[in-house]
Amino acid sequence: MQAIDMHVHPGTREYLVDGGGKYLSDALKYFHKEDAVVSVETMAEYYQGLDMMAVLLAWDTETQTGLPPVTNDYIAEIVKRYPDVFIGFASVDPWKGKVAIAELERAVKTLGLRGLKLHPIAQAFYLNDRRFYPLWETCSALKIPLLVHTGTTGVGAGVPGGDGLKLKYAQPIPYIDDVAADFPELTIIGAHPSWPWQEEMLALAVHKTNVYIDLSGWSPKYFSPSLVRYSNTLLQDRVLFGSDYPFLTPERWISDFEQAGFKPEVRQKILSENAKRLLKL
Repeated sequence: MQAIDMHVHPGTREYLVDGGGKYLSDALKYFHKEDAVVSVETMAEYYQGLDMMAVLLAWDTETQTGLPPVTNDYIAEIVKRYPDVFIGFASVDPWKGKVAIAELERAVKTLGLRGLKLHPIAQAFYLNDRRFYPLWETCSALKIPLLVHTGTTGVGAGVPGGDGLKLKYAQPIPYIDDVAADFPELTIIGAHPSWPWQEEMLALAVHKTNVYIDLSGWSPKYFSPSLVRYSNTLLQDRVLFGSDYPFLTPERWISDFEQAGFKPEVRQKILSENAKRLLKL
């Protein structure tokens, strides 16, 4: 296995069209990927051909967008069909309260999903809002990682008003920092180089060892020198490869990664070893 792609969205109609609506349509235009929709079979064959496993993410923004979720059952069924290719992460809508908690427990205990993915911008919530702390308590009790979007987003990018989405929700400090401090046994993965708050995310990860960073959504040739420096040194055991497929392909990412100044002995940690340890593979 060449790598574990820690950040993969279904490239299918269920996610890109039905679950994403205009928000993801605009994101596809922003990434010049208007023709990205594929079948589950094609997506699985693609990752098999790359000799990679992929962490496949559910999506639920129903309260804020009115769009149907990409359900945990849908992700679990894909994982069941292709267990050697996909690992599933659940999503819940935090605004659904006790229903969200019950759904997360079902997704992990019954469906076998291995983590929780949230997008504070699209779901319009602050991670450190005490109303959502029971959800983080549940994550911690289930011993699953929380993958949370940080920094700007391609969702709503490039259009007037950003489709009404507000970037403030995805700032690492204080929102992720508060939760990481209050739940030291909860593993939190900050998704993406967190521009324009990259230095905040690095500081947070250096300070708190229950925090990881995934490098998805950006070509490594655009990584800041500080991100490369800390990935090569203090954070080399807590940095993860992710592509953000279908918006950015793993092939493009790895091609640029090889030229981005990462130490040879660190590259394999980022590509697979850190993920294997985190996911207990």
